[in-house]
Amino acid sequence: MIAVDVGNARIKLGMFAEQVPPRVPLAPPVLPSDDVLPEPEWTLAISGRTPDFGQLAARLGELPSAAMDWYIGSVNRPSTTRLIDWLRGARPQDRITLLAAGDLPLVVKLPRPDMVGVDRLLDALAANHLRPAGRPAIVVDVGTAITVDMVSAEGFFMGGAILPGIAMCARALHEFTDLLPQLDLSDLAVAPPVLGDCTESAMRSGLFWGAVGAVRQLIETLSQNAQPHVILTGGAGPAVAKLLPYSAQLSPHLTLAGIALAARAMKSA
Repeated sequence: MIAVDVGNARIKLGMFAEQVPPRVPLAPPVLPSDDVLPEPEWTLAISGRTPDFGQLAARLGELPSAAMDWYIGSVNRPSTTRLIDWLRGARPQDRITLLAAGDLPLVVKLPRPDMVGVDRLLDALAANHLRPAGRPAIVVDVGTAITVDMVSAEGFFMGGAILPGIAMCARALHEFTDLLPQLDLSDLAVAPPVLGDCTESAMRSGLFWGAVGAVRQLIETLSQNAQPHVILTGGAGPAVAKLLPYSAQLSPHLTLAGIALAARAMKSA
């Protein structure tokens, strides 16, 4: 089984062993704290705008030639279309499922579950397998956009906040000013100095610490009634995790694991 997380910048793929678990109820019970997520046997990330499908074909060529199941969680329609068009041409025997909110064993306490980004719901589904029993969770995804979402102690998705990601803010600073440069943010995997000594370092400080400050404030505000289990994922997750008010669990493949859980639930239904 191939799980595919189609984001706004990248297509992330993971291969999972396909095992059908016992039936998963629509409203999941509070899960034990020692429950673990399914782990991909391998992962691959390619560009969503200009995908190198040769890279993907080479990886798939290492697998048996039997038909495979693809489960796709997408927040970017053009990238998804590119992937599906390639799959239909290169692997017509494979089965493709595009996941929607109604496919997930997750209660969404919002008026329009179908209007919530499926990546946020998949993260919440996976978080239900990590949070301690009876304790809420806050899921932070630090990607192209940053999302901070709440999962109740009962395992319900309660909503959250969406804000621009670090790279998006950097692009805005460059495009909407005359003199500020476009930054290469590949070195923001570690926290930059707070006090910038030139324009570029001042921009790096503002971009990084501004994002951290926003995430901190959202977590603190959402945590007023209970101490949540905080889970981080996304590219800048490792750098941000150690700077939050609560000890945060880093889960780099959280969305892919949520896709695998959704797929297994659908097969066991």
